[in-house]
Amino acid sequence: MLNRDPVVVATFALYLVGMLALGVWAWRRTGDLADYLLGGRSLGRWVTALSAGASDMSGWLLLGLPGYAYLSGFEAGWIAIGLLAGTWLNWRLVARRLRILTERYANALTLGDYLERRFADDSRLLRVISAVLVLLFFTFYASSGLVAGGKLFESVFGLPYLSAVALGTAVILSYTLLGGFLAVSWTDLVQGLLMAVALVLVPAAAMLELGGWGNLTAAMGASAPGLLDAWSSRDGQPLGGIAILSLLGWGLGYFGQPHILARFMAIRDPDQLGAARRIATGWVSLGLGGALLAGFAGIGVLPTTLTGADSEKVFLELVQYLLHPVPAGICLAAVLAAIMSTADSQLLVASSSLSEDLYKRFWRPQASDAELLRVGRLTVAGIAALAFSLALDRDSKVLELVAYAWAGFGAAFGPVILFSLFWGRMGRVAAAAGMLTGGVVVVVWKQLSGGWFDVYELVPGFVLSSLAITLAGYLAPAPAAVRDAWREALAAR
Repeated sequence: MLNRDPVVVATFALYLVGMLALGVWAWRRTGDLADYLLGGRSLGRWVTALSAGASDMSGWLLLGLPGYAYLSGFEAGWIAIGLLAGTWLNWRLVARRLRILTERYANALTLGDYLERRFADDSRLLRVISAVLVLLFFTFYASSGLVAGGKLFESVFGLPYLSAVALGTAVILSYTLLGGFLAVSWTDLVQGLLMAVALVLVPAAAMLELGGWGNLTAAMGASAPGLLDAWSSRDGQPLGGIAILSLLGWGLGYFGQPHILARFMAIRDPDQLGAARRIATGWVSLGLGGALLAGFAGIGVLPTTLTGADSEKVFLELVQYLLHPVPAGICLAAVLAAIMSTADSQLLVASSSLSEDLYKRFWRPQASDAELLRVGRLTVAGIAALAFSLALDRDSKVLELVAYAWAGFGAAFGPVILFSLFWGRMGRVAAAAGMLTGGVVVVVWKQLSGGWFDVYELVPGFVLSSLAITLAGYLAPAPAAVRDAWREALAAR
């Protein structure tokens, strides 16, 4: 048992000191709001790719997904397929056009900023809607990271849950407040590499322990034959179209995640996005494969069966069961890295929405960059405090919290971003209709059950949002001047 092992503690401490040092370094290079929110659009291909991947694959990659694979077997592969396809399509369809257009439209720093300028929205309605949605769903999303951190410290060090959540919140706040986007992006680079190491090392050690793939599948079959069939549940019942559609539907969420889209906006040169796409897709493939394999291997390796919410600790249990203190400390630090790399990004995007989209536009138009920087940092602290209060329920499941927030962003922003990049006829009425429809459908659908209401709320939210945009686009098309400005911005690339 590695709990309170001094070597593990030392490894953790070294990792945390390194992350805080990066925060101090970034603080010295953060001079204004553009630096704080997008790092001055100065990221290279590797930082962009791994930062996007690490901020995407939060603690659920090392806790939620292995836990789902542990309970469901090959059925979990459908989620991985959907996420991998969504990753590639997001980089392919969205990244380059969004990077170009946000710079062309007066160097837009946030999604609300971009939408307002893209659709010449003098009413500022789009900015308000986007800011409210960001603040709402990111509060739940950030709380999932704090729950994951609580489970990590509680499991590994035996800390009380409240103390564990408080410690994780304090660390994340420290370097996010210090360095902003540069700190978050560079720490994400380190954390992305650390996560990759853990997702190779732990499954490899588990396979050695079991003696190969044949023994692994034999152990899964002995536990429950349905685990070996991707088309059936654990108990052997057919999944059905609704279940498979729900699992694959996770991939639709990528087009609307503000913390991932911010990485596309921040790359130094749009011509580097092709290389960044290949790096990111490779990293995601490795991460998803390692997470699934860890969940599968836990069935045969662990001496005790994990049930319910404890199934999300399968990766932690494998680390403690299989590895010596030094590699175990590295892998457990990788779990913390996964949690931190997403929570900090979410706090920063929420900060940008309040400081840039609401405070500057409505309350203090004359605010200086220094004042906006202070407001941004205060917002980070406020959102973190609210997320902390939501994370105090120790029975919360990481995957469920992530799924809800992922659906909210994917349905509210995904169709709007895609249509804004490819359809010149779309106007501000269509954009508002798409965001509101997607957000409301997710919230309402989540409360319903039975039949088609059992499908993952992201799917109907995304489809109905797209229909609302299409209908409004024909009934209230964009003025000719808005369409011409959009074509000119794309042509200028």
